[in-house]
Amino acid sequence: MTLWLGLAGLIIAGLASYAGYLLLKLYQQTQRHKAFIARAERLQEEGIKQRNANIMESVLIIAQAGKQDECDMSEISIRLYKLMEVLQGELQVDFAAQYPAMYELYQVVKDMPRGDSRRTLEKKERMKLDMIRMKAEARLVDDIKVELDRILAANVTA
Repeated sequence: MTLWLGLAGLIIAGLASYAGYLLLKLYQQTQRHKAFIARAERLQEEGIKQRNANIMESVLIIAQAGKQDECDMSEISIRLYKLMEVLQGELQVDFAAQYPAMYELYQVVKDMPRGDSRRTLEKKERMKLDMIRMKAEARLVDDIKVELDRILAANVTA
């Protein structure tokens, strides 16, 4: 009987040791997983910051071109809207609320054909679209320039 109890005790001790070993491995795996997740999040944040920095560099170049009248205001509005809508994190922008004049012009011209598709239009249709665009640009140009100043000033302080 004592032999059986001793053998049972050895088996239980072996199983307990094996369970402890498995718990240790599970703990180590959990720690490695947490470290991996933290590293992945850190790399993702760094990637977002780098991407935002690249986007903001383009935004500043376009805003500067708009201030110097090197580009149509409709083109400025389209480009800035498209760039700023993909900003992430703390640089995320509610374009319609922060830049209402550019957003209004964007809404006017966003569906107008550009490039090759514009060339396929009849001259009368092109002229009609140009008149709509130019009227909107003329009405909003002063407000857009103020908004461009805000973009340029915000980046100087950042």
